[in-house]
Amino acid sequence: MTQPSIMRLCEIVALGIALQGWATAAAARDPQLPETTAPEEHAIVFELGAAGDWSRAEGFHPGGTFAFEVTPIENWLELEVGATAIRSDAGTEMPIDVLFKKPWQLPREFEFMIGLGPEIVHTTGPNHATFWGLEGVLDFMFWPRKNLGWYVEPGYELTMRDGVRHSGLGIAVGLLIGR
Repeated sequence: MTQPSIMRLCEIVALGIALQGWATAAAARDPQLPETTAPEEHAIVFELGAAGDWSRAEGFHPGGTFAFEVTPIENWLELEVGATAIRSDAGTEMPIDVLFKKPWQLPREFEFMIGLGPEIVHTTGPNHATFWGLEGVLDFMFWPRKNLGWYVEPGYELTMRDGVRHSGLGIAVGLLIGR
């Protein structure tokens, strides 16, 4: 990883930690705030949505995504496994990632997470290849109903292809189904 790439990833993580610290400090200073009751934890959460990638070299490319999420350590660790298909100029990119996320429950209907993890990307077309990368995300989940919600997940990825580092911004937006 290059120095600027590492710095960008650290900035994303620092922003999430700062947001969590701000929310915790605000709750501690105001004893009048009502206790938030955590919603019943889902055994598994499915995410289905639209996705897009943007890089300076290739521009913006839309696609779709599917993921599932489980919570092995309550309030500390959520694991997300996801697959995405992004159409590019000469083929399709198909990243598969495993994200390790730290969750924070703010109000009852809102959950915020910071995640980081490895990904494997397979591309089709004339320049087909399989390569690896690292992805960092901020995950905003909204639960207006017990088992139905929606999410927004902006992210940043670093990939290694043919010995060259590539970076890009991504976003996923879609439906949450809790079971």
